[in-house]
Amino acid sequence: MTDKSRRQETLDKVLEQRILILDGGMGTEIQAHNPDEAAFRGTRFADHGTDLRGNNDILCLTKPDLIRDIHRSYFAAGADIVETNTFNATSISQSDYGLEDLAYEINLAGAQVAREAADAIEAAEPGRTCFVAGSIGPTARTASISPDVNDPGFRNVSFDELRDAYTEAARGLLDGGADVLFVETVFDTLNAKAAVFGIDALLDQRGESVPLLLSGTITDHSGRTLSGQTTEAFWNSLRHARPLSVGLNCALGPTELRPYLAELSRIAETYVSVHPNAGLPNEFGGYDETPESMSTHMREWAESGLVNIVGCCCGTTPAHIRAIADAVRGLAPRAIPEVPRMMRLSGLEPFSLPAF
Repeated sequence: MTDKSRRQETLDKVLEQRILILDGGMGTEIQAHNPDEAAFRGTRFADHGTDLRGNNDILCLTKPDLIRDIHRSYFAAGADIVETNTFNATSISQSDYGLEDLAYEINLAGAQVAREAADAIEAAEPGRTCFVAGSIGPTARTASISPDVNDPGFRNVSFDELRDAYTEAARGLLDGGADVLFVETVFDTLNAKAAVFGIDALLDQRGESVPLLLSGTITDHSGRTLSGQTTEAFWNSLRHARPLSVGLNCALGPTELRPYLAELSRIAETYVSVHPNAGLPNEFGGYDETPESMSTHMREWAESGLVNIVGCCCGTTPAHIRAIADAVRGLAPRAIPEVPRMMRLSGLEPFSLPAF
């Protein structure tokens, strides 16, 4: 059995026993170090023709020690799983910086850096298993919505282009040592379908079985994704992928996210994850939820039987993760419900027809 297979088997067992802890915000920690343009460029991209500051993913190549230290700080705070610093590492997203040809390399390096951090913790703490989730973000393009209000039929990306971009990213993450693939912050389910399709084909090609985690984002108080789906419709659209977990993240803070988390927990016949922002951004663009307030929400969710994997998104730090890990320690994980067999369809709304 390979090390990756052993960790995947361990992940299955641990999920049955306790709530797992995901890490917190990568961008928040990078911003705290305030790297300048030169740091983003490094030596390799010193003469690159486009500004690179803000391209956090390129730091996997130019400042790997910084990214490795952030991963280690989250593991030290109690995280079981860290996400790679590859949220925008698809060729589509990197084209904004003229670096689309480096998508595979960035994902490879991102997974390797996270794996190094995980291995270091495991070596220092015998008996502990640390997991690396290959983060695959949504890109800034949407397959379901026109970016031109005057041309509703126009699309600036195709399903096949998305599939190819996601497949390339996934290949790099797997080659770099990711234990699972995490398609997250899904605002357009058609984008996620392209990711699932590409990943399935890639795994068939490689003869591998790798757990898939999915997480959507409810964008506002309407309770819908950006492409208009309700929580149940989102799940109906993607349950065929048979993910190890499905969840919600980003956009909303814990107070606003709870009803949608409760809905997902009720209907999903798999593990449920959640990693919200530290509240909604305030008038200064900051986040107000403290480690103490976030952990209070997480404990209530755990006590209510809603979660299997908990972590944080934008505006959070290792201090948030430490408080959350302490708050849910010893609490039972959510039991996967027995869901009645039905034909489950969806557009923007769900439609279910009982089996005969």
